[in-house]
Amino acid sequence: MEHLTPEEKQGVYKAIFKRRDIRTFLPDPLPGEALENILESAHHAPSVGFMQPWNFILIDDQDTKRELAHIVDKERRALAIHYEDTDRDLKFLELKIAGIQEAPLTICVTCDPSRAGDHVLGRNSIPETDMMSVSCAIQNMWLAAYAEGIAMGWVSFYKKNDVRRILEIPPHIDPVALISLGYTDSYPDRPILEINDWERRRELNKLIYNGKWGNPRE
Repeated sequence: MEHLTPEEKQGVYKAIFKRRDIRTFLPDPLPGEALENILESAHHAPSVGFMQPWNFILIDDQDTKRELAHIVDKERRALAIHYEDTDRDLKFLELKIAGIQEAPLTICVTCDPSRAGDHVLGRNSIPETDMMSVSCAIQNMWLAAYAEGIAMGWVSFYKKNDVRRILEIPPHIDPVALISLGYTDSYPDRPILEINDWERRRELNKLIYNGKWGNPRE
């Protein structure tokens, strides 16, 4: 195994701890080399049975982004009903859910459950490992984007059939995420939901058990 230099190791940890889910973007175009590095990083994510179930739809057309932003906002308004008459009501409505129209590029990351056939090594017992694999690819995109100085936002408020219709995605393909990529002049030092008092990071030690569920780590 090749070992990282201390500087390289610090770079990996910095990307993990400093990456943020961003909602405000500048219109500046992305360099082609940086985009290719982000996509290559996603494609080199681990996948169960090496099935590589992902595809990436690159969207820079303003009309298409406008359609996507519309269905995201529609879902945001529908979800806001669940927080009426709670202490989260106004905070939820004030949060900017999607920078799809601002960001120069949106990527729809999809999952193909039929990739690699009926018998995928390691997937027969746990079918959702295809989605787990796609999530690994998205995390790689996030870390690579941070390394390139590019902001990224993961939009997950939408009805999947709406996205399928707009992007002409086949019925068996799962649109897992809408990813906004672009430069930003507003990069927070903490997660946006934490800044807005939506949630706090939980104490790690309370999430670790020793040997069996519920046994605290000494």
